[in-house]
Amino acid sequence: MRNVLAEETGNETMRNISAAVQEGAAAFLNREYTFLTGFVIIVALVITIFLDWQTAVAFIAGALASGAAGYLGMMVAVRANVRTAAAAQRSLNDGLRVAFRSGSIMGMAVVSFSILGLTILYLAFDGNIAYITGFGFGASSIALFARVGGGIYTKAADVGADLVGKVEQGIPEDDPRNPAVIADNVGDNVGDVAGMGADLFESYSGSIVAAATLGAVLSAGGQSPLAFIGLPFLVAAVGIVSALVGTFMVKTEENATQEDLLNTLRRAVYTASGLVLVLSAIMVPLAGLDFRFWVIILVGLIAGNGIAYFTEYYTSYSEKPTQSIARTAETGSATLIIQGLAVGMLSTVAPVLIVAFAILLSFWLGAAATEGNLTGGLYAVALAGVGMLSTLGVTLATDAYGPVADNAGGIAEMADLPDYVRERTDALDSLGNTTAATGKGFAIGSAVLTALALMAAYTEAARVNNPEFSLNLLDPVMLPGILIGAVLPYLFAALTMTAVGKAAYEIVLEVRRQFREIPGLMEGTGRPDYRTCVGISTQSALREMILPGAMAVIAPLLVGFILGAEALAGMLVGATVSGFLLAVMMANAGGAWDNAKKWIETGQMGGKGSDAHKAAVVGDTVGDPFKDTSGPSLNILIKLMSIVSLVFASAFGSGLL
Repeated sequence: MRNVLAEETGNETMRNISAAVQEGAAAFLNREYTFLTGFVIIVALVITIFLDWQTAVAFIAGALASGAAGYLGMMVAVRANVRTAAAAQRSLNDGLRVAFRSGSIMGMAVVSFSILGLTILYLAFDGNIAYITGFGFGASSIALFARVGGGIYTKAADVGADLVGKVEQGIPEDDPRNPAVIADNVGDNVGDVAGMGADLFESYSGSIVAAATLGAVLSAGGQSPLAFIGLPFLVAAVGIVSALVGTFMVKTEENATQEDLLNTLRRAVYTASGLVLVLSAIMVPLAGLDFRFWVIILVGLIAGNGIAYFTEYYTSYSEKPTQSIARTAETGSATLIIQGLAVGMLSTVAPVLIVAFAILLSFWLGAAATEGNLTGGLYAVALAGVGMLSTLGVTLATDAYGPVADNAGGIAEMADLPDYVRERTDALDSLGNTTAATGKGFAIGSAVLTALALMAAYTEAARVNNPEFSLNLLDPVMLPGILIGAVLPYLFAALTMTAVGKAAYEIVLEVRRQFREIPGLMEGTGRPDYRTCVGISTQSALREMILPGAMAVIAPLLVGFILGAEALAGMLVGATVSGFLLAVMMANAGGAWDNAKKWIETGQMGGKGSDAHKAAVVGDTVGDPFKDTSGPSLNILIKLMSIVSLVFASAFGSGLL
């Protein structure tokens, strides 16, 4: 952080633009966190009344740690954007170095705050894992609101700026004449940095909590539960060290292609993954556990990198799927949207097969290592999720640097820097779109493993508190529970997409009004009113995030109390399956649409300003809420519902019906 903030900040115009983005981002987060403070206090009181004060304390700690990680990452990102633009004036490598270091701060803050918080609570509560589930609940709650609120903000501003600026007025992206351009740059930070950081904080914490919770009930082969509880903490610890080493592997040459830049970031992730395997090979025997648990960690890492590879394949503009979307732009936006949806749907196949294989293999290895113990198999699935996320410190850095590069490009455009600066920042931004999709793939894949482990922990807790609890597909409440769970991700996606549409509508009307009413705005002599667009995005995001966020907490409680613990188990199964597929489809389709537009902007098919480019811009605006609001929020939804069910498992009976 000290190194990043010591970088040059460019000329006065660049500093003024950056200051406006900083001001808007801080204003939004302060108002969002004020709202969330009230939510946290109310939920903590409910937990204290219905459960115990220890879980409530853990809940508050999880919420605070998640918010702190997101806030720190964003505060650095909004200061790194102008420094990245200044560095890109010197060379492509300097621009990459500054942007990536700022992303590394986000990555290391997330993993450090998480493992520190969990460890302190574990020691403070004398190793009682039941209380620590509250930490995951707190992290999930903040993550959902941060992801949804930030996603609505960023995409409303982005869609409004693109539709009026690029399509209607024919001016470049990030043109200073566009009244929504500052709101768009603010949105990149509150949605793609703070929101994403809270999202992956929750994924990381949830995977450790799930594994430790199952480990607490597991005793096999003469081993005490302490060994099984400790292993996910050890894997996370060596992952932090490995990720730190990986961050130093990022450097590139001046004339690097997109493939060269992608390989640079892959090298960092693969280096960290290799180090995790080496160090874990020491930690597993040190914990006194069967060596097959090291193979399970390997399975998780391979699965995570496999999902990342296929995500890159379907979203990078150097690959055929995204290029196929761009080519359909010749016949208009309709065919481009059809092809994008098809690519998004096709992209679900590989992640599903990878996760299914990882579940089967890790379950079999875990059961074999614990003498056929069913809980041992489920514990292994959770451990594979920890392994998948063990290198999060560097994988999140490859994701979080993208919005910084995007903002740097905006500053270069608005400050009228030489064309070569924008070319360098555009290369980094395009890479960021691919790595952002990769980060979402990691989060979604790990969400399924974590949600399955949390479901297993929930069934264990429900069975202890309710001796009549059973899982039977022929049970009259099980199938309705599955169907209710399957529809919830679609309802959630509809609410968040509608929210973006409403907010974007307001932005579009405001931008049109300013172009119509402010004298000389198009000629560059009039001054746009940036603050009004920032205010509209802020108000809309805070207003529209409440319903989908509350739904995730209320739905499992209603099903659990009304239909009973068995129906709730079915609901979690249905939500996990449909949420996984919908999240992958939306995230990858959105990323592919965005990069199809960027491929055309490199000069393909007529380049910027052509009819194909205008069609691609429309596809990109459809994809914006897909990839940055609804899609990535779904993985939080399925885990939040699972952890709410686990926390309140002791309160559910056989239902009222």
